[in-house]
Amino acid sequence: MAYFLDLFSPETYEAFTRSPRNISGFRSRQRGMAGRVQPGDKLVCYLTKLSRWIGILDVVSGAFEDDSPIFYPESDPFTVRFAVRAEIWLPVEKGVPIHEDRIWDTLTFTKGQYKGTSTWTGKIRTSLGRLEESDGAHIERALREQAAGGADYAVNNDEWKKLSTHRIRRADKDVTVTVPVDSEPDPLVHPIPQSEARESIRVQALLAEIGSRMGMQIWLPRNDKANVEAEWRGDHPAVLDRLPLNYDDTTLRTIEQIDVLWLKGRAIKRAFEVEHTTSIYSGILRMADLLALQPNMDIRLHIVAPIGRRDKVFQELRRPVFSLLDRGPLSESCTYLSYDSVRELSDQPHLAHLADSVLDEYEEDAEG
Repeated sequence: MAYFLDLFSPETYEAFTRSPRNISGFRSRQRGMAGRVQPGDKLVCYLTKLSRWIGILDVVSGAFEDDSPIFYPESDPFTVRFAVRAEIWLPVEKGVPIHEDRIWDTLTFTKGQYKGTSTWTGKIRTSLGRLEESDGAHIERALREQAAGGADYAVNNDEWKKLSTHRIRRADKDVTVTVPVDSEPDPLVHPIPQSEARESIRVQALLAEIGSRMGMQIWLPRNDKANVEAEWRGDHPAVLDRLPLNYDDTTLRTIEQIDVLWLKGRAIKRAFEVEHTTSIYSGILRMADLLALQPNMDIRLHIVAPIGRRDKVFQELRRPVFSLLDRGPLSESCTYLSYDSVRELSDQPHLAHLADSVLDEYEEDAEG
C-alpha cells in the first residue's frame, strides 16, 4: 500500500462533495503517473488555496479513461480515473491546515522549516505524486481524529467565495475563470531589479540545457541568445539559427519571441515563457496569441516564474479573455513551472534517457 497526493481546488472540492464520491479523476497528461497507482493504495486529499488536508480515498480499481461527465455536465477534463471509496471526507472547516503544529512539525518536507517559507510547496505541486509512507500515515491519523470530532478551523464565508472561481459558458462547454482584482506596477515605472533579470536568464539557460540533454533542438530569441549561452554550463550543441517551421510571418514572429523552445525535427514539443518582471502578463499574452493564430497547433506551453508568483500566474491564465479562445481555454493548454522545479529537474542525473513527459511531474495546473 502506498500514499499518493490528490489535489482539490475549492471548486473541485465542492464538486466532489456533491458527487457520489466514488470516482477521482485526473487530466489526460497524468496518464503515466496514474499507472503507478494500484488498487489498495490511498489518495491523500489536499485543498489548495486554503492549504489543508481534507480526505482519504481508497483506490479500488486501476486507472481507466472515460470522458463521460462526472463533475461538469457539458464536459469534464478529468478523464483519467480511478474507482475510489471515500474513507474520510471532511467538511472544509474540519480540514487540517498544513501549518498546524502537529502536521508541520512532523511531515518530512515541512519539519524544521520556517512557516513563512514556500520551499515545501514543491512536494505538493501536482496530483499523483507519491508521499513518504510516514507522511501519508501521519496525515491519515490526523484526519481520522478530525472525523471523530476534532477541532474546527473556521473559514470565513466571504473568504471562501473569493477563493472559489466562476464558471462561464462557452459554445462547447463551461469553463472556469477568475478576474484578478489587484493591479501590478508598471515595469516601465518600476524598473526590474538587476538580480531578478539575471536570475531569469539563468532559468532560461537551465531550460535550454535540460532540453538539449534530452536530445531536443533549442531555440532562443535572438536578443537573449548571447546572455543565455553565457550562463549555459558546459559544452552543448549549437542552438537553432532559424526555425524549421512553415507558418505565416505573423505566427513565426510570435513564435520567435518565446523565451525557450524545445523542438524535435520540424515539431515544437514545448514552449516556455520565463516571467521575472513586475508584470507576468506579457508572456501569457504571447502564448494566447500563438494559440489564437494557430488553434490546431499541438504544443505544450509553460509559464515559468518564482514560487511567490504562482497564484498570480493562475489568476492570469484563468482570465475570461483567455478562456474564450477558439482552441479552448488557455488554462487547459498552459501550465506553471516554478524556478525551483526547473532547478530540481536540471539535477536529474539521467536526463538523456528521459522523455519530455517527465515535466508532467513538475508542472502545476491552474485548474487544481
